[in-house]
Amino acid sequence: MAKIVSRQSLGVQPVYDIGVARDHNFLLTDGQVASNCFNKSHSTAYGFVTFQTAYLKANYPVEYMAALLTSNSGDQDKVQMHIGNCIAMGIEVLPPDINRSLVDFTPEGKSILFGLSAVRNVGLGAIECILKNREADGPFKSLAELCDRVDLHAVNRRALESLILAGALDKIDPNRNQLMQDLELVIDWAQGRAKDREIGQGNLFDMMLGGGDTQAASPTSGYETAPKAPLVADFEAQEKLRQEKELLGFYISDHPLKSVQRSARVLAPINLAELHEQPDNVTLSAIVILASVKPVVTKKGDRMAIVQLEDLTGQSEAVVFPKSFERIGQHIVADKRLMIWGKVDRRDDRVQFIIDDAESIEDVRMVMVELDPRLAGDIEQQHRLRNVIRNNQGDDPKYARVPVIAVIGGNQQRQFVRLGAQFRVKDPEAAVNALVKADFKAKATPLISA
Repeated sequence: MAKIVSRQSLGVQPVYDIGVARDHNFLLTDGQVASNCFNKSHSTAYGFVTFQTAYLKANYPVEYMAALLTSNSGDQDKVQMHIGNCIAMGIEVLPPDINRSLVDFTPEGKSILFGLSAVRNVGLGAIECILKNREADGPFKSLAELCDRVDLHAVNRRALESLILAGALDKIDPNRNQLMQDLELVIDWAQGRAKDREIGQGNLFDMMLGGGDTQAASPTSGYETAPKAPLVADFEAQEKLRQEKELLGFYISDHPLKSVQRSARVLAPINLAELHEQPDNVTLSAIVILASVKPVVTKKGDRMAIVQLEDLTGQSEAVVFPKSFERIGQHIVADKRLMIWGKVDRRDDRVQFIIDDAESIEDVRMVMVELDPRLAGDIEQQHRLRNVIRNNQGDDPKYARVPVIAVIGGNQQRQFVRLGAQFRVKDPEAAVNALVKADFKAKATPLISA
């Protein structure tokens, strides 16, 4: 029989349960808590919402993810995580476009178009001005036309700079550096035209193009007379990505890690968005870019670092303690792409990554061993393979970081099986030589092909 205890003695508030009549000053225990502690109407509502969202995600994935991105547009960490999910789902998130983007994230075929509201320094007033003008007079064909048609008090210089560097004008002119050089000249030119229109004085070239009648001149004429700065080369690709991240909070036209995402799956690195779900005291690996590095010198004079990690799904803080920094300090540089190994650390409700080892992703290698499907399940064959691998783990197996991948089957039906962490090797070339001598077909393969 259930024991009845006072609520006040437990320090809990009354629980209300639809359809259950009882004295709310008492609480049932010994197995009765589970059925009585949650409002059943809530359970029904949550279940129904779960069904709806699962249905939408399965049948309308682009629309669902666009809505999810829009609803979380104020939280950069969540937006970055959802963009990573879009990439995993095969949904491309397109950069903002001055002639196509709306206020929010918008489905466009099998892609999602970035919303203008997510671009820093571009306020709602500026967006409304751009959209209203675009709807009335059509798309903008040049920077000069954009500056001439919009109200430059609403769409100010800072907003225009942000739109250019975020890639919103790439379809007009892909050379962002040239647009930035032209911008100041074009704004002055457009402001002069606006003043002339205010006092009813037409531009000489407009009058000529309009047949001498100021009123008859085309509202889009004369853009070819806009001043241009001397020609300059575009920004480097990495600089473009840095500017995008500064203005959007994340990379959008590309990502430094996107090129290795598919090939890295076989290594089973964790996602930073799931770091809080990982167990303690277990060595984990991740493929990341160092968003920032803060050098630290301890009281003893030892060097260490606090770094901000980033991947396609999110960000996380990490620490490189002095002992590890002494070995891998040359890799701890901002904007460097690394494969890291370490453990999760939880303190004061914060989750961070303790980096024990790191390697540039250009140097990451794997040992691939081809196995005949008929022999893959042979106990003797497995025993021989295990012995060869363990003999190539070095003096301390915990520093053996090179994974061994078993390739089972032929070209048409090949399966890749990553052997457990206890079967990593230290020197890939030496391991391959030992495997070949033991009559295994093996090779060392880089993560990134040259």
